Amino acid sequence: MNNQNKNAFAVFGLLFGALCWGVIWYPYRLMDNAGISGVAASFYTYAIALLFSCILFARYWRGAFTQPKSIIWLTIVAGWTNLAYVLAVIDGEVMRVMLLFYLSPIWTLLLAHFWLKEKTHAVGYMAIAASLVGAFIMLYDPELGGLPLPRNTAEWLALSSGMGFSLTNVITRKSSHLSLQAKSFAVWIGVLLVSALFMPLIDGAFTLPTVFNMTNWLVMVIIALLLMAATLFVQYGVTHIAATRASVLFLFELVVAAIASYYLAHEVMTWNEWLGGGLIVAAAVFAASNHSD
Repeated sequence: MNNQNKNAFAVFGLLFGALCWGVIWYPYRLMDNAGISGVAASFYTYAIALLFSCILFARYWRGAFTQPKSIIWLTIVAGWTNLAYVLAVIDGEVMRVMLLFYLSPIWTLLLAHFWLKEKTHAVGYMAIAASLVGAFIMLYDPELGGLPLPRNTAEWLALSSGMGFSLTNVITRKSSHLSLQAKSFAVWIGVLLVSALFMPLIDGAFTLPTVFNMTNWLVMVIIALLLMAATLFVQYGVTHIAATRASVLFLFELVVAAIASYYLAHEVMTWNEWLGGGLIVAAAVFAASNHSD
C-alpha cells in the first residue's frame, strides 16, 4: 500500500472510529437501564472484544511477553480513557460530555509540542485561547459561584477522559515500534484492568453473567464488535497521521453524537453550550492546522 492509500485508509479509520464512538453511548445506556452498571458493562463488553480478538489474532500472541515497557503506559492510560468516557456518557448530557472530551485537541497540541517535539505555530496558541474561552462560556454557571467548572461527576470524567485520549494518541504515535495488534490489545486489556479496579467502588453487587438475558448478551456482543472495529481502525489512523490532525478528524463524532442524542435521548443544547461548543470545535480546527505533514 503506497503512502497516499495509507493516508486515505487512516482517515477512513479515524472517521469510522468517530462514528462508532458517537453512537456507542446509547447501547451502554440501555445496559445501565437494565440494571448493569457502566463499570460492569465495560468489563464484559471489553472481555468479549478481547475474546474475539484472541481468536482472530491468535498468531500474534507469540510475542505478547516481549513487548517494550511503553505498552504498559498505553494500557493504563487507554484503560482509564475508555472507562471514564463510558461512565460519563451514561450519566451525563451527551453533548456536554462530548464537548468537554473534545478539549482533547488542546491537550494533544501541548503534548505533541513538549513530547513529540512537533513545532507549535502562533495559530496553535490561538487554538488554546479559543478552546479555553469556549469552555468558559459552556461551563459558566452562576449557581456554582460563576466558576467555569464541570458541574457533576460525569463532566469531570469527560474532561479527564479527553486528557487521557490525548495522551493515548501521543503514546500511540510515539510507540511506532509497537504493532497495530499490540496497541489494540493494550486498549482492551487496559479497560478490563481498570474496570476490575473500580468494581469495589460501584453501588451494589457486581452484576454476574448468570443474570443476563439474551437481549443483554446481544447488546453486549454488538458493543464488543463496535469496540473491536473502532479500536483497530483508530489505532491504525493515529499511527499514520499526525496527532493534531487525528484529533480534528475525530470531531466527526460530535456531528454523529448531536444527531443521535437529539433523536435517541431528546437532549437539546442551550445557547451558551452552542456558543462555547462552537469555539471548542474552532479551536480543534486551529489545532489541526498548526501541524503540517
